[in-house]
Amino acid sequence: VLFHYLQPCIFLNTTIRHWSNIPFITVPLSRTHGKSFAHRSELKHAKRIVVKLGSAVVTRGDECGLALGRLASIVEQVAVLQNQGREMMIVTSGAVAFGKQRLRHEILLSQSVRQALHSGQNQLKEMSVPVLEARACAAAGQSGLMALYEAMFTQYSTCTAQILVTNLDFHDDQKRRNLNSTLHELLRMNIVPIINTNDAVVPPPEPNSDLQGVNVISIKDNDSLAARLAVEMKADLLIALSDVEGLYDSPPGSDDAKLIDIFYPGDQQSITFGTKSRVGIGGMEAKVKAALWALQGGTSVVIANGTHPKVTGHVITDIVEGKKVGTFFSEVKPAGPTVEQQAEMARSGGRTLASLLPEQRAEIICHLADLLTDQKEEILSANKTDMEIAVSRLSPPLLKRLSLSSAKLNSLAIGLRQIAASSQDSVGRVIRRTRIANNLELEQITVPIGVLLVIFESRPDCLPQVSALAIASGNALLLKGGKEASNTNNILHQLTQEALSIHGVKDAVQLVSTREEVEDLCRLNQLIDLIIPRGSSQLVKNIQHAAKGIPVLGHSEGICHVYVDSEASIDKVIKIVRDSKCDYPAACNALETLLVHRDLLRTPLFDQIIDMLRVERVKIHAGPKFASYLTFSPSEVKSLRTEYGDLECCIEVVDSMQDAIDHIHKYGSSHTDVIITENENTAEQFLQQLDSACVFWNASSRFSDGYRFGLGAEVGISTSRIHARGPVGLEGLLTTKWILRGDGHTVADFSEQGSLKYLHENMPVTRRTSN
Repeated sequence: VLFHYLQPCIFLNTTIRHWSNIPFITVPLSRTHGKSFAHRSELKHAKRIVVKLGSAVVTRGDECGLALGRLASIVEQVAVLQNQGREMMIVTSGAVAFGKQRLRHEILLSQSVRQALHSGQNQLKEMSVPVLEARACAAAGQSGLMALYEAMFTQYSTCTAQILVTNLDFHDDQKRRNLNSTLHELLRMNIVPIINTNDAVVPPPEPNSDLQGVNVISIKDNDSLAARLAVEMKADLLIALSDVEGLYDSPPGSDDAKLIDIFYPGDQQSITFGTKSRVGIGGMEAKVKAALWALQGGTSVVIANGTHPKVTGHVITDIVEGKKVGTFFSEVKPAGPTVEQQAEMARSGGRTLASLLPEQRAEIICHLADLLTDQKEEILSANKTDMEIAVSRLSPPLLKRLSLSSAKLNSLAIGLRQIAASSQDSVGRVIRRTRIANNLELEQITVPIGVLLVIFESRPDCLPQVSALAIASGNALLLKGGKEASNTNNILHQLTQEALSIHGVKDAVQLVSTREEVEDLCRLNQLIDLIIPRGSSQLVKNIQHAAKGIPVLGHSEGICHVYVDSEASIDKVIKIVRDSKCDYPAACNALETLLVHRDLLRTPLFDQIIDMLRVERVKIHAGPKFASYLTFSPSEVKSLRTEYGDLECCIEVVDSMQDAIDHIHKYGSSHTDVIITENENTAEQFLQQLDSACVFWNASSRFSDGYRFGLGAEVGISTSRIHARGPVGLEGLLTTKWILRGDGHTVADFSEQGSLKYLHENMPVTRRTSN
């Protein structure tokens, strides 16, 4: 049980409330900085921050001396935040460990040389050091610990000051006011206060001493000290670092243990505490009590691991940036499930979806197609609301992506019915059969990938398309759309779940509407099997960088080329170049670089190309070779690897078809590239030699699309060398598994002494499905 500091004169105004079966005596607080932050994303606004470093964080594994590497990275992070204009305070352990190392060394040195020589080498190695009293160690270590902090912070031009406190400094009003005044003055002068309990004089800890009477939370360990200090100083955030990740919903270390991302004190869920840290006296239970006390006082709290070698160097800055690190304490509980719960619901629903008959999955998709047309007015009304909000914030190309129309919805419905028709023989299709031996037959069949995370920007029509492909392939789906399309996405998701409900698999498709950052979603490698980004090249790059252990299917850029050969038809060139660049310049399959054979320069064909681009208001950038041919040229391109995404393109001159291929291999993105020529041999060489996901002859680059390829729709365009390439439809969302049917066979049967021999006969593949 934790209590606020209470003056006798106001004790009558107290009230009782319960947090997780822990009653608190509370009084109105005289704080002016408001309530604690409700969401992690708000932590970036924290101005005053207390960082508590537990003994396990600053102490080496042998408990003698400090973990200098960890400490240095922590100091760097604190200094970075301080230099951003935040007010940083550190509550640190470590004096006892530092002093223990120093005293052990002194004791060994103080033994006489004669005694050491007479002891013999074996006994010298086993020379015992007396048990050192903690207060003596603290007295010997405090000055060294502070000197170390001062030396480290000096490297970042940051000044520090040491403050040693005891419980009495908080119980005595005058001392408490003095402490408060000192800390405020240090912060005003941009100095980092480093606070520690004065372990040289502190009495031994009394378990549960804070339960006796109605006094303030006892300063019996650095957890309670940090909490008390954070409340006294009206800190916005308390970061408590130890050797634990945070709170778990079952015993830490057990197979089923899951880290609690956000802890709500109003919950009645039970928390299982693990063992205490190998050093220190706080323990997780003390940390939780201190965190709840600080939270009730208006300070946000995060408990996290400060000892993990891969994250120590950025754990503090990650927390302040709002990333999902450790356990965040919040008084505000969202109405819906967490994204982790959504992923688990999707996985469960997806497995049921995969077990349905193909006809049932097709029925769901057809019902969704019907809903898109039946509920057209409701969808367009929601889209109109999004458009009105976005018109002042988005560029014209993005507004075009955001906009829906009756024609778009009709096309969507047609595409979904195509997907339904093609899904009849997808999941469970046998693609290989082998007779290993008599009565031992092996099959390779298609199966869903698992849980897909699709992150998309602006385009709400992506939601039903991707949902239909996921349903047809039996995959679970997590959807994260841009906030600019939130109203449209919500209604489309509701219709998708309505369609799924006809066969009881509503949970298979989830729309993530919480304040989750993309980076946080990319860390759910235990719940998500594949990430598919759909949006700008920057979005794709960010996701590829952030994904931790989860494959990403997509393309980072759409730098598409059209090569105009010397034997090209004038009419075809004008039509194809106009369509490739001007039909939808924001699309990833739009022309970005036009390669022209040098023999076409100063010909009527070249003049017509330039005139057409000018009429279409396409801004032209000259490549280096093209610029060298001209006296007065357009602005020279800054980079030949540019995806303009607008009515802009680069024109470059090449000497031959092979020169064009070499240029594309060097500067392209392996997305979609086109040759325009009437020479069939030249075209075939281009088609065979060019290593891009899509290569076209005498056709617009805009054909690179799942719907236009007859796939019904696509989840995206892939330029990777593994798994699907180009527009990824239903087939690209399937993987395979092997099924072996035997009759008591063992590998020993096929050894040299065994009675059986391998046959490895190919068997005919039937059209039956495993369903």
